[in-house]
Amino acid sequence: MATSKDKIRNYNANITAVGMYLPEKVLDNHYFEKIVDTNDEWIVSRTGIRERRKEENGATSDMAARAADDLIKNHNINPEEIDVIIVATVTPDMFFPATACLVQEKIGAKNAWGFDLSAACSGFLFALKTGAGLIEGGTYKKVLVIGADKMSTIINYKDRNTCLLFGDAASAVLLEPTEDLNIGVKDSILHCDGSGKESLYMKGGGSLNPPTHETVDQGLHTLYQDGKTVFKEAVKGMADISVEIMQKNNLSSDDVAYLVPHQANLRIIDATANRMGIPKEKAMVNIDKYGNTTAATIPLCLTEYYRDGKLKKGDNLVLAAFGAGFTWGSIYLTWGID
Repeated sequence: MATSKDKIRNYNANITAVGMYLPEKVLDNHYFEKIVDTNDEWIVSRTGIRERRKEENGATSDMAARAADDLIKNHNINPEEIDVIIVATVTPDMFFPATACLVQEKIGAKNAWGFDLSAACSGFLFALKTGAGLIEGGTYKKVLVIGADKMSTIINYKDRNTCLLFGDAASAVLLEPTEDLNIGVKDSILHCDGSGKESLYMKGGGSLNPPTHETVDQGLHTLYQDGKTVFKEAVKGMADISVEIMQKNNLSSDDVAYLVPHQANLRIIDATANRMGIPKEKAMVNIDKYGNTTAATIPLCLTEYYRDGKLKKGDNLVLAAFGAGFTWGSIYLTWGID
């Protein structure tokens, strides 16, 4: 008797539209030379980052809505046909209502329900898998998945170890069902491990440390990162999971058109590509322009590479990320937009 795992899938969740939003204000490395002890050469050699963006005209929901509007306008989507909105973020406008609810109103998706998903830098992968599951179940036809983070709101700009790394941005993809099982989301491997909680966190603001004068004075409302530990774990986590999903699906390095990695550090990206046996040119990179935009990095890469004509229908992609929690994972999909 067939089990649920053996059940033949009738639909794949296919990415059919993409969108993005980037704030206008650019913070280059020379900006940070003025506020912390660093220089452009040091930043580039250790991270690959040259610029990042800072949002000055709205909250995370505004950026997410602008990315969604970009998707809607460029692909001629009727927002009233959107069934579900999933927003991956660690910088919601507020604890509640969910950022997805605010986006739903702003884009006119009157018939959609939605929710936020928090998995830090792995957030988009977790949200994409969740959205794909809703599509594969046959109940929903249009699921909007958005990665959006206004990291400038939780950064201590006196902390050289973190302020250089992060930027603000939002990007979105639309998932729709396809009976062509040769395209769309095909497989995923996702993990979390709470033992990493002391290496990357923001301890203030929640039920553990609700906001007080003391928590603000102690700097608990800004991001903390043990850079050496996170770098070591991220290199291993992203590389291992990417190779694992290739082996699971009998993919050779020649079968992979692109690695689509979370943009945390160029050295991590290079190490992951090397473990997969693919050349650096097959790893999507935009960290030099935008820094680490947390949940937005992977959909930003997809949107930019598609619009630049570098992504073709039928391209096999391996998406990989590592983030706070720890969280990490990989998704194998075949691009399905002409």
